[in-house]
Amino acid sequence: MKPLIWCEIDCARLQANLARFRRLVGPDCLLAPTVKANAYGHGGVLAATAFCAAGADWLTVNSLPEARELRQAGIGVPLYVMGYVAQEDLAEAVALDCRLVVYDEQRVDALGRLVPRLPPGCRARLHLKIETGNNRQGLDLPAARALARRIAATPGLVLEGAATHFADIEDTTDHTYARQQLARFRTAIAELRGDGHPVPVCHCANTAATILWPESYLALVRVGIGAYGMWPSVQTQVAAVLEGRPDVITLEPALTWKTRIAQLKDVPAGEFVGYGRTFRTTHPTRLAVLPVGYYDGYDRRLSNLAYVLVRGQRAPLRGRVCMNMCMVDVTDVPGVTVEEEAILLGGQGAERLSAEQLAEWTGTINYEVTTRIPAHVPRLPVGVSARPSGSLEESQ
Repeated sequence: MKPLIWCEIDCARLQANLARFRRLVGPDCLLAPTVKANAYGHGGVLAATAFCAAGADWLTVNSLPEARELRQAGIGVPLYVMGYVAQEDLAEAVALDCRLVVYDEQRVDALGRLVPRLPPGCRARLHLKIETGNNRQGLDLPAARALARRIAATPGLVLEGAATHFADIEDTTDHTYARQQLARFRTAIAELRGDGHPVPVCHCANTAATILWPESYLALVRVGIGAYGMWPSVQTQVAAVLEGRPDVITLEPALTWKTRIAQLKDVPAGEFVGYGRTFRTTHPTRLAVLPVGYYDGYDRRLSNLAYVLVRGQRAPLRGRVCMNMCMVDVTDVPGVTVEEEAILLGGQGAERLSAEQLAEWTGTINYEVTTRIPAHVPRLPVGVSARPSGSLEESQ
């Protein structure tokens, strides 16, 4: 059955984006694309499969359910879970060979009690989250050193790595604060190693840092939005130019969001369109009714502001976006028929409607535009068809 609303994910573009980042970081740095939040709206298993086929070393997720879904799909590469895992789920997380972020004694002690009860050979691979200035997850250096000692003294626990996260690298071209964070993190790594903890897998680089600062790569980079063909911000693009790296990377958006025209309707001049009578026709108007609304992730703030693409032309939105419908003006688009495609996000002909444009209309960022496309909207792969890489046993 052909869907009424769907996203097409160009797997070839996902793989091309990842290949660009591989060339950027080189063969000796672990490349870990982030597939949390349904792969930024692109489909978790679909994107993870494409990335693994393109040579991803690790994947990063936010939650245990995301990790479970990937393992069930046959994804065997190491999974770094950057979000919170409930205490009752720790056994499953370890059994799935997830790398867990830790920043408190309670979690370490719970894992210490748990691991001896698991099958032989199970170990909890842990990554200390170091606080360097984001004040979200993380420990200051004295507390991190103490927790590292606690981990080292607990059988079955392995301090595999350390991580931090930049607070202000994407939204500015002044990276003084981010450089201070990187310096603090390097100091923390040195102190941990001086205490006798090898912490072999240290990481802090997101997409912006990966593009801008080779010195931030360390052992692993966590590439997020860039793997999907979108820049973190205009400021990052400007900073790339200022840093002398304008040709380092060309990103290709991989998601096209489509719907089909459900109805064509001729409306006389002077008629209102939609709830609240927020639009009134000034001339005879031909409307196309689209079966997509805010339930489907098409933001109500786009009302009377956005356009969609029909036959390669811009068709402006008329009236308010409803829960399950919206209306666009196709008066100047000849030959439109019921059930033909309309593009909500992506390209058609010479025209392109970007996530950045939708974000500007709704006062948000490109991350939110794609991530908020709900899971009930099908993600259909186009481009390269890839199978999962490896098995869980092969990764252990």
